[in-house]
Amino acid sequence: MERRLRRILLSAFAVLPAFGLFIGAGAVANASASPAATSGAQARATAVAYIKTLKVGFHSHPTAGHARTGVSGLTQVTSTNWSGYADTGSAFSAVSATWTEPTPSCSGSRTTSLAAFWVGIDGYSSSSVEQDGTLIECYRGSTYQYTWWEIYPENDIQVVGESLAAGDAITASVTRSGTSYTLKVTDSTHTANSFSTTQTYASAANSSAEWIAEAPSGSSGVEPLAKFSTWTSANSDVTEGSTSGVISSFTDDEITMDTSSGATEAQPSALNSSGNSFSVTWVRS
Repeated sequence: MERRLRRILLSAFAVLPAFGLFIGAGAVANASASPAATSGAQARATAVAYIKTLKVGFHSHPTAGHARTGVSGLTQVTSTNWSGYADTGSAFSAVSATWTEPTPSCSGSRTTSLAAFWVGIDGYSSSSVEQDGTLIECYRGSTYQYTWWEIYPENDIQVVGESLAAGDAITASVTRSGTSYTLKVTDSTHTANSFSTTQTYASAANSSAEWIAEAPSGSSGVEPLAKFSTWTSANSDVTEGSTSGVISSFTDDEITMDTSSGATEAQPSALNSSGNSFSVTWVRS
């Protein structure tokens, strides 16, 4: 996920400093707000500000593995920040999936860890990416979950919904018409997190489509992967040119997230018999 959420490994960029967390004495602007409520709001604002410093979507260059016997066009590769599937080709115009938001396990740790789940066009073999989905952030001992979108390198990650919770029913899609991209996430459980935005971007390659669990990157590289147990991408559809299908309808790569030393961090399953669903299992940070 090196799009801005991937810029991560592409190039170094100035990182915005996280806002300070104010818990000390001082006049409270809203006298009706309790100290706990004020502190909670400030903590969330700080956590959201940290998200703005991340890069999601652009992946580290994969290492080719071996072709899987009996599965046309499927090659196993590894990445230091992506796990899931990518279709490659040209003129991709739509990608979508549904999932149940995973349950994070931050365990009171003060170590920052993150996990982003998204669908997108581009990013696997290009320097741009159009993507949206959900994000888990374990930050300063608290757990936060969001819906978001991004067109890299045009903007930072755009946090939309902040009341996302484990178990929410999510549908995410990216649809292209010419140079216009409609990015849409629907949270059927907590509808305030839902959004649809249309953005114009003329420099996209439209050369891949992805269904990814990612460890976002910060100024120092890939962040620790938040523990999420399992993420399942279902009803995964895609359109390339005039042909619509599922993941296995096109040339697809299975991507395993490994550490730089080769230890598995997140392992994708094989595609189901319909070629439109798989799971990613968290192994380690």
